[in-house]
Amino acid sequence: MRLTRYTDYAVRVLMHLGTDPDRLASIAEIAHAYDISQNHLMKVVHDLGKAGYVASVRGRGGGIRLARPPEAIRIGEVIRHTEEGFTLTDCENCVIAPACGLTPVVGEALAAFLAVFDRYTLADLLGQRDALRGLFHPAGEAGAALGGGLH
Repeated sequence: MRLTRYTDYAVRVLMHLGTDPDRLASIAEIAHAYDISQNHLMKVVHDLGKAGYVASVRGRGGGIRLARPPEAIRIGEVIRHTEEGFTLTDCENCVIAPACGLTPVVGEALAAFLAVFDRYTLADLLGQRDALRGLFHPAGEAGAALGGGLH
């Protein structure tokens, strides 16, 4: 199973906002912190807002912040929202599907995969909140480039 870049960016946005839930952040700031495309991030943030994970404040001095406390945001829920589908195999179009034993095994594996993410909240991912905040906002800088993805 592989999560899409869209899901990776969604979780990154939530983590960034979760390091300081009361502070408004900008999409440009988050894009800079992770060295990712601001245009792509705008789409992700808009979607997170429609889903109730992120709240936006318009106008001068506006920005975005978490719409819920980090403890109320389940990672499995975010993944289910951001992923298009979880088709691991093409059983629907397979000629042996009616008699195949792989289909239920794949279903069980997918359920186990998602069950792990269901056990964690955004707060769990922010266990080292001060260290994360320092990476996002090093002394004298607006942000730091962070490579990689979900680890």
